[in-house]
Formats: sequence, structure tokens, C-alpha cells
Amino acid sequence: MSLELEQQFKHARQEFEKALDHLQKELQRVRTGKASTNLTDGILVNYYGSPTPINQIANVGLADARTITITPWEKKIIGEIEQAIFAANLGITPQNDGEMIRISIPPLTEERRKEYVKQAKHYGEEGKISIRSIRHKILDFIKKEQKNGLSEDLAKAKEIDIQNLVNDFSSKIDKIIEHKEKEIMTV
Repeated sequence: MSLELEQQFKHARQEFEKALDHLQKELQRVRTGKASTNLTDGILVNYYGSPTPINQIANVGLADARTITITPWEKKIIGEIEQAIFAANLGITPQNDGEMIRISIPPLTEERRKEYVKQAKHYGEEGKISIRSIRHKILDFIKKEQKNGLSEDLAKAKEIDIQNLVNDFSSKIDKIIEHKEKEIMTV
């Protein structure tokens, strides 16, 4: 069997894992009605002219189950942090008391919960599309190897192997989305 084919399979598995990791990171940013410091991930603050993540210029923590606190290391940048939160369009309003910023997470309405479930399912579908794209590339590689002398039986076996791997990762995505849906819909 081709060493290059084995390397392609190893690479495909790594790409599948990356797709799964990316999905989980995206889902962390979907609100569930509870406060989470992950909500501030990806928000960039204009810090001395350069965009900087909030967690690199302030302590981000939880005061209680529905309140995120952001305490900047330099008090003069509190306005910049507040503007960045508004600009991120999270649907929440920060409260600035001059010392720290508090973000109260309001309880989600049923309509909003359904919207977030739809968003989570969309992220899951994007993950599956990514996995299918990777599968397509490896199947093309197998066909190319078959033209270069790989036996038909081995090629079919490898196609079945890659499909089993795709099915495995697709079911993992389904389980992750199902768990997130329960988390969002729990009042």
C-alpha cells in the first residue's frame, strides 16, 4: 500500500478533528441564557491603535450566573472596551461604572432560543460540509492512485474506510449539536 495514501488518511483525520474543534469554538459563542466569558472571545478593542482581544487587556470573569465582569488593567481604556462590546453587536448592553464593565445576560425568550438553535444547527451543517469537502479530496486522491497502479480492491477498501470515518465524525457533530440544543432550550 502507498505510504503517500496513508499520509493522506492521517492528514484527513487531522482535518476532521480541526473541523470538530472549530465547530465547538463557534458553539461556545452561541448564547444559552447563562453568562459565559466565551461570549467576549473574538471582541477586539482598539488598544493604542492596534486591535487587541479583551482578555489581553482586562480580567474577564463571572460575578454570578447571569453577569460577566470586565475589569481593565488600565482604567483609561474602559471606554474603548465598552465601544468594542457595542460594536460586536451581541445584543447585550454593557454597564460602565468607571471601574469595571458589567454585562447582564437577560433570560432568553422562546423565540430567541429557537433562533440560537437554528444558528447552532447552521454551524453543525458547516462542519459537515467541511468534512465532506475533505472526503472529496481524499477520494480524488484515491482515484488518482488507482490510475497510477493501486489495485481496485484496495481502492474500494480505502473508499469505504474514508466513508466510515466521515460517518463517525458526522455522528459526533450531530451529538454536539443535540447537546447544544438541549443546553439552549433549557430554561
